[in-house]
Amino acid sequence: MSKIGFISATRISVIAGHTFTQLVRMKVFYFLVVFAVIVLASQFVDMSTLGAVKAVEQNLRVMKGAGFFAMNMFSVILALSATALLLPKDIEDRTLYTILCKPVPRLDYLIGKLLGVVALVTVGLLVMDGLFCLILNIRVEAMVAEQADLLTRMGRSAEVIESHAAAIREQGVTWSLQAGVIAVLLKAIVVASIALLVSTFSTSTIFTIIITVVVVLIGLIQAEARDYFLQQQSLGMSSPMLEMTRWISLLFPDFKLLGIEDGVINGERVSWSLLGRVSLAGVLYAAIYTVLSWFVFRRKEL
Repeated sequence: MSKIGFISATRISVIAGHTFTQLVRMKVFYFLVVFAVIVLASQFVDMSTLGAVKAVEQNLRVMKGAGFFAMNMFSVILALSATALLLPKDIEDRTLYTILCKPVPRLDYLIGKLLGVVALVTVGLLVMDGLFCLILNIRVEAMVAEQADLLTRMGRSAEVIESHAAAIREQGVTWSLQAGVIAVLLKAIVVASIALLVSTFSTSTIFTIIITVVVVLIGLIQAEARDYFLQQQSLGMSSPMLEMTRWISLLFPDFKLLGIEDGVINGERVSWSLLGRVSLAGVLYAAIYTVLSWFVFRRKEL
């Protein structure tokens, strides 16, 4: 057997491309159809109370909330279902044995598979984001025009009209909105890396999905649980739960670190430094779970 490098970008890209093609053929993109229906349905949110700018901004927040909910839900479903199906399908089709006998290092195989899923989720989110931004921009400009007409009939000055228009556009398509979409992608990548780890020792796709969902749920609430038990410790109360909380903080991802969408929905601006910290956290989580996947998978008898 000839020697092979520890990691090869060429091998990884080939495996990632094959994985992407394989997943597209599995029709997982049908989730996008459901997303489109949800976003288009949000167009029919009651806009009858356009007399106040606050009401307009609230309606736009509701629309953005629905869009981010849909993007979060379906990017996670895409990442989880696609990753959970990979190893079992490759073993069933005996594709895995062919790949590993070439020879291809197991780390290259795992990274390639993960990047194929990431490519799928990225393409899906780009389509979702484009559709969502188009609809949101149409809605914002319609509101700006309607508000301008209303304020003109009320005899307001041009400065007041422009101020109201700027306030409405702040709730529309902005850089911060795109930063929120990046955070959604990072969460999906972390979920995919967790599912990859579970699938290396799982015996079934259903088991992989269930365990990954449990890990994600723990990651969603661990910040609140940690704060609560640390508060109890500061009050002098000791509990075995404190030690458990420390271990949970180490073993499970804190999805609160990646969640910036609530601020974006409320019109807050996302700084480059905040996006950098969120991106670093997401990449570190994904890297850790991928390395753990490799430790488990390299000892697995196939």
